[in-house]
Amino acid sequence: MEIIIRSIIMFIILFGIVKIMGKKQIKNMTLYDYVLGISIGSITADSIVSLDTPLYDGIIALVIFGIIGYIVSLLAYGNHNVEEVMDGEPLILFDNDNFIYENLEKSKISIAKVLESCRIKGCFDINELECAILEPSGDVSVLLKGNYQPITNNDIKNNILRNNRKQTYNYQIIVDGSLNENELKRAKKNKSWLNSYLKNINKKIEDVSLLCLDKNDKITIFYN
Repeated sequence: MEIIIRSIIMFIILFGIVKIMGKKQIKNMTLYDYVLGISIGSITADSIVSLDTPLYDGIIALVIFGIIGYIVSLLAYGNHNVEEVMDGEPLILFDNDNFIYENLEKSKISIAKVLESCRIKGCFDINELECAILEPSGDVSVLLKGNYQPITNNDIKNNILRNNRKQTYNYQIIVDGSLNENELKRAKKNKSWLNSYLKNINKKIEDVSLLCLDKNDKITIFYN
């Protein structure tokens, strides 16, 4: 019975704190939001199940964390520098037809994950990608090159035809220095072909961060 009462009380308090802190905590969680959320969740859980601990201790701790979160949110709302410190800053992962390896290493994101995010956003060919940016929320924003962006009403008015914006698919043969044999087979190529190509450019598989092959046998390659 005591656990039921504790659960109801903590739920009401937690719901109030979340309402005060705002919907940002739910929709776009940054590293700071994640740490704060984990802390508040841990305090709530301990306060409910630890019957030996007075309930008011948990309530006080929860309120303190809620106040801290609210104050930081107010400071960040009015000051970009504070927001940048707490939430982080966007990092450009791909630009000017090349990966920004320094930012990939800094963010601990592999090229495979960047490609996954691109596919989710509808970009299956690295040659269509103009820019990829890691947002503070952890999401990767993707900008396609002009010829591959979705057609708008303005494009139709200017007689820009859809067949001028065909999307292609490329086979990701090597990703992060590892060979993807399934993709190699799908591209109807074999290891002999790959070894011959790499030998001609004096590279090994582990030297290549990304090697793509499109349906017209066009190779796109990036080195470490």
